[in-house]
Amino acid sequence: MRKNQGGSIPPLQRILTEMGENIRLARLRRKLPAAMIAERAGIARNTLRAIEHGDSRVAFGAYANVLFCLGLEKDLRSIASDDELGRKLQDAGLPIKARAPKIKRSSRLTKKNK
Repeated sequence: MRKNQGGSIPPLQRILTEMGENIRLARLRRKLPAAMIAERAGIARNTLRAIEHGDSRVAFGAYANVLFCLGLEKDLRSIASDDELGRKLQDAGLPIKARAPKIKRSSRLTKKNK
């Protein structure tokens, strides 16, 4: 198993490693050289190599640029798309709506009407 790069959490590192491998496979299936993808993404070749190895120290924008260059930018939309846990926590913390108390008519209103 690879060394835990950048001090990331082991489950997160597994996800990044798998994502990097998928990015590499996508590039190879398209028969695109690494130098071309790095140039199009505006990153150094070493940064692309780090992405393909799942290095957590690489900026998210670099990952996004590479995905765009490979035509996989639609996959970015699924990241944190529906936060079910966050919704449940928010709903649990919402106050119960109570009806506002009725305001008694002041005596001034009745005097003006007379």
